[in-house]
Amino acid sequence: MTAHISRPKVLIIAEAANPEWVSVPLIGWSLSRALAEVADVHIVTQIRNRPAFLRAGLVEDVDFTAIDSEAVAKPLYTLGTKLAGDARLGWTIQQAAAALGYPYFEHLIWKKFGPDLRAGVYDLVHRVTPLSPVQQSPIAAKLRRIGVPFVVGPINGGVPWPKGFESEMRREREWLSKLRAAYRLLPGRRSTLRADALLVGSRDTMRDIPLAHRDRAIHMPENAIDPARFNRTADHAAALAGGPLKGCFIGRLVPYKGADMLIEAAAPLLALGRMEIDIIGDGPMMESLRAQAAPFGDRVRLHGWVAHDRVQDIAANCTALTFPSIREFGGGVVLEAMALGLCPIVVGYAGPKELVTDPSGFRVPIGNRAQIVAELGALLNYCADNPEVVAQKAKIAQNRVTSLFTWSAKSRQISQIYRWVLDNQTAKPDFHFDDPGG
Repeated sequence: MTAHISRPKVLIIAEAANPEWVSVPLIGWSLSRALAEVADVHIVTQIRNRPAFLRAGLVEDVDFTAIDSEAVAKPLYTLGTKLAGDARLGWTIQQAAAALGYPYFEHLIWKKFGPDLRAGVYDLVHRVTPLSPVQQSPIAAKLRRIGVPFVVGPINGGVPWPKGFESEMRREREWLSKLRAAYRLLPGRRSTLRADALLVGSRDTMRDIPLAHRDRAIHMPENAIDPARFNRTADHAAALAGGPLKGCFIGRLVPYKGADMLIEAAAPLLALGRMEIDIIGDGPMMESLRAQAAPFGDRVRLHGWVAHDRVQDIAANCTALTFPSIREFGGGVVLEAMALGLCPIVVGYAGPKELVTDPSGFRVPIGNRAQIVAELGALLNYCADNPEVVAQKAKIAQNRVTSLFTWSAKSRQISQIYRWVLDNQTAKPDFHFDDPGG
């Protein structure tokens, strides 16, 4: 493209995009909708999301198109769930199954939109989801042949299991993660990597991008928050006046999230009444966590599953996010808690390590289970003794999210990337997400 395009026409591929779900579908929806602030967008999504799009007020064939790839997607989803044994476990297995069916989805997109793309109706194509770098885009080669720029991402994944957590890996049914590198042999990887821009969600994923393609790779964590959904601010007054440290855990109750490590680390403070914990989420560990928490009575509250728009009602009554997950790709709950004015206390590994800086929270060094529990226990004790430090970091965390990690902010950032792709005169953007200044 030679001329600067102030508001490009963008075909957005968002196979997973749904305002009524969480995790990847909510990211796909939120980012796709936010991009309408800076571009004229048309969203292409999978047929399963159509009812939610319509309930949200979007007009089919005007705002979005639903592609019916269920003939392939549904049996592969069933296969992945069966191999994992539980829809809540075996993430790598389920992603591998999805990767087998995704090319058919893009085949159907090309079948429908190929004529428009050849005719120049769209200035570029942006694949927002899948987030996984395992899932390649056969449409990339076709777009390259007709000269339509292609943007991929944010993509994130490839975080290795930390040493010392082999038993957790087995309990998560993640045996296939040892073979994950085989995805590099999938058809379409080379053409996908040749996209005009690769938005890369983490430094771990960036290291997985071959050096030959990093000149088109830009660091951009995939998560952000909607200020309308997270509009409360935690009150630190009670803690500052000598009340207990109030920790909040938000996430699936599965081994790698570490809710059991949190209770173990906090046990001395819980026993003395110097700490309380709210655990929001459900999963296969619920019963074992109930037994572990029983000696502490109502100082550990297990809320089970809570609707996403109600999470802040519980979290805003806390002062710190206590989230010792040891293998978190993105860490959306970390940003949501920071937006509410909670001080994040995370394990310094993978996604949370990049979202939380030293001024804006605490990062427990990665280690084996015993080391994390010991370090976390010492840190929780420090926080209980120093509520003013917790409140100060929480304020910095909230400001960090407001400036860098709202969906509107992310749409403006991606707008700069679009300009970089479409206009050879602009410099490659760098948003300094991991700036240690907070």
